[in-house]
Amino acid sequence: MGKIIEADKSIIPACDVATLKELEELVKATAKVKGVGAYKVGFVLGLGFGLENVVKAVRKHSNKPIIYDHQKAGTDIPEMGQGFAAVCKQAGVDAVIFFPQAGPATEKAWIEAAQAAGLGVIVGGEMTHPNYLKGDNGFIDDAAPKRMYATAIDAGVTDFVVPGNKPEKIVEYKEFFESKGIEPVLYSPGLVAQGGELTESAKAAGKRWHAIVGRGIYKAEDRGKAAAELSSKL
Repeated sequence: MGKIIEADKSIIPACDVATLKELEELVKATAKVKGVGAYKVGFVLGLGFGLENVVKAVRKHSNKPIIYDHQKAGTDIPEMGQGFAAVCKQAGVDAVIFFPQAGPATEKAWIEAAQAAGLGVIVGGEMTHPNYLKGDNGFIDDAAPKRMYATAIDAGVTDFVVPGNKPEKIVEYKEFFESKGIEPVLYSPGLVAQGGELTESAKAAGKRWHAIVGRGIYKAEDRGKAAAELSSKL
């Protein structure tokens, strides 16, 4: 699998809308914006309407890559990875996001299944919301994200989700990836509505970074204009 997104930097609208009609309106409004690199769809649309129908709705207006974020995939037993990959491939998505909180055996198996199916793989470790890591009164060990990332690197992954509203963590994780000998492609949610500052996070992320923006685009009065303005800040 080659590059998921051709451009080094782009805006990815997170299509967390409630209906296929709203999805089509969002894609139609942003498809011609040069800085939009892909579309991210999630479980609300996928479970509500069927992932294949979601892909068809996007494809009516854009041929840009479709990233499926199951929120959170990679948390079942290792053997379920093949089924997940097969469903995503059949539906026509181009890449998937994993947050492999179920451990390294599951992570490795799900990554390999997705790669075998010809899907792009993006792996996340730390999320954007409060109370995630133990140091912030959460469940996940503070060292776990880097273990998740390291396992992904060993499996040949170069694309990673890092929290956009924590630029200091973007810097830390970027340095970690580079210490492992790879030039990472970073993706960041947590921007605009969740408090992340686009220009600050872009500076922290460096050369290859894609900003995932949901409410900052789909709740805007002029979605195309919002996407274009955000693109100018990359």
